[in-house]
Amino acid sequence: MNTSTTHYDMVILGGGLAGLTLAMQVRQRMPDITVLVLERRTLPVPEATHKVGESSVEIGAHYFDKVLGLHDHLHTHQLRKFGFRFFFSEGRRDIDQVTEIGASRYLAVPSYQIDRGIFENFLAAEAQRRGIRFVDSAMVRRVELSSSETTPVQDHEVVYEHEGAMHEVSARWVIDACGRAGLLKRKLDLAQPNAHAAHAIWFRIKDRIKLDEWSDNQAWQERCDPQARWLSTNHLVGNGYWVWLIPLSSGSHSVGIVADPRIHPLDTMDSFDKAMDWFQKYQPRLFDDLDSKRHLLQDFAFLKRFSYGCKQVFSSDRWALTGEAGLFLDPFYSPGSDFIAISNTYITELVEMDRRGERLGARAQIFDQLFHSFYDSTLALYTDQYPLFGDPEVLPVKVIWDYAIYWGVLAQFFFHNRLADLTTMAALRDEMARCQRLNLAVQTFLRAWSGKSLKRNVPTMLDQASIPWFAELNRSLNDELDAAQFAERIRHSSAQLHTLAREILERAQEDHPGLDGEELRKLTEPTASQTRRMPASGERMLPDFAVATA
Repeated sequence: MNTSTTHYDMVILGGGLAGLTLAMQVRQRMPDITVLVLERRTLPVPEATHKVGESSVEIGAHYFDKVLGLHDHLHTHQLRKFGFRFFFSEGRRDIDQVTEIGASRYLAVPSYQIDRGIFENFLAAEAQRRGIRFVDSAMVRRVELSSSETTPVQDHEVVYEHEGAMHEVSARWVIDACGRAGLLKRKLDLAQPNAHAAHAIWFRIKDRIKLDEWSDNQAWQERCDPQARWLSTNHLVGNGYWVWLIPLSSGSHSVGIVADPRIHPLDTMDSFDKAMDWFQKYQPRLFDDLDSKRHLLQDFAFLKRFSYGCKQVFSSDRWALTGEAGLFLDPFYSPGSDFIAISNTYITELVEMDRRGERLGARAQIFDQLFHSFYDSTLALYTDQYPLFGDPEVLPVKVIWDYAIYWGVLAQFFFHNRLADLTTMAALRDEMARCQRLNLAVQTFLRAWSGKSLKRNVPTMLDQASIPWFAELNRSLNDELDAAQFAERIRHSSAQLHTLAREILERAQEDHPGLDGEELRKLTEPTASQTRRMPASGERMLPDFAVATA
């Protein structure tokens, strides 16, 4: 053991995506802060490294691009994502003859397909360039946390092993960013299961999967400009599951199956050969593409139950958890990097407050409650929803709703730098609570609707880019708003969501008059404030799927 103890303002356990981006954010905000990042792996890691999380969406992409200033790397070394895309292709080879959900063109706010190996190698080098000490091949052997109630306040202690030697460091802050290993989570008994039981298998193939070449139908190909569906995060969906296809800038393609075990048990897909047999039955056109590429397999992994919560992620005792060390939702809408961005932002706020000598108790508790509120609202998008993923009538409506609440509420708070603005949060508390209750009711109603749906799978494309309010909602994230304008934006979003929910109820009951929508009807009765913000009479938000692009 080294006899000398080195002090840092912050020690981050884990030098992956969450830990490195946090180190860069706090250093950017507080240039004089001293940060040590301890990473178990030896860098550089391989390209197409074996991690989930290649697809970013708007919050995560904005965080990497604008907040951390990584624009040049993203545009030079990663792939710009052509949005999400969904195909109801179960048991089908004729990809051009099924219902497709997606945008025909790029929307205003960019997102990226992230090759995690390339990105994390870059982040490690960039962090060091920005003055952060990074130690790879480091094994954390002991963490001793102090309490803020001691007088004087004591530093935390961390002991790690590196190249056969033991090192002891003290730190004002300790952050667990070590992923599912959850060092602090285990130490503090913070693990918390949730109600979302789902499993995933995934692998990489050292080749492109050009979904655009699955059909020579020129009209189908020309629906998109550019003709590059392969750049999307493609979802091949069916009852109880979805398959992801994500391209990586290294030239590899990431493939995964995410499923409800009640419908598709893990033991039917927990090896590459089993997964291929599963594809042959459920997604035969993908099987055709992969069958000749078996020798290009790079890796294979699975997780039995990937989704979990955490009792607490931020503490006034100057510790916190971020990334998968804290909680994990579901990859369907790729929220992983979003929640890293949100948690890192809250941690940075707390550290800055601490350095100003302010008391952390109330603020840490509020940030923790807000973070868990975002988690609970997002979890509702997935819990018990997998049975409707194969429904070509209901899932398109769900996707529009889920985007509307994401872009209209949570993304607005992040893009406009209002996550930690407690004055604005307090002023909008009732509006946000109404949106949260409405979301839960809509998710419940969608499940009921799918139980009666005829699941008609017509050969059309629901072009999200051609829905004016939808494209505008995405664009609006780039606006610059003062506090009053921002509050008005959230109230307008709430009114939009209530209007959309009423249209969802009406659409479902047109086909199924006996469908119980009483709870949703009560929740969508507009307040006077919402009435003033509603779309003009006759202006519909929900497109007529029957006349979508054929």
